[in-house]
Amino acid sequence: MKILNIRPEPPGCGNVIARVDVEIDEHIRLFNLKVSRRPEGGFAVFAPNANGARAATFSRYLVDKIATAAVAVLKEPMPHGRHHTI
Repeated sequence: MKILNIRPEPPGCGNVIARVDVEIDEHIRLFNLKVSRRPEGGFAVFAPNANGARAATFSRYLVDKIATAAVAVLKEPMPHGRHHTI
């Protein structure tokens, strides 16, 4: 699994920490997934809606893999020693 692109959400977006594009393997890429903190702890990952309904859902295992990869990227240093805010 690889994070292709990550867009941290600005402050004030509730529990959403980022939008990510992810390559699950060489056959599957998913775009604009929403990574959110769960109130009870941990993370949730949501695919975009299509025609007002869920386009995809993910197993708890895959949610954990995507969220772990996204949080790791967010913790990486940015230029000039800055970090993303999570």
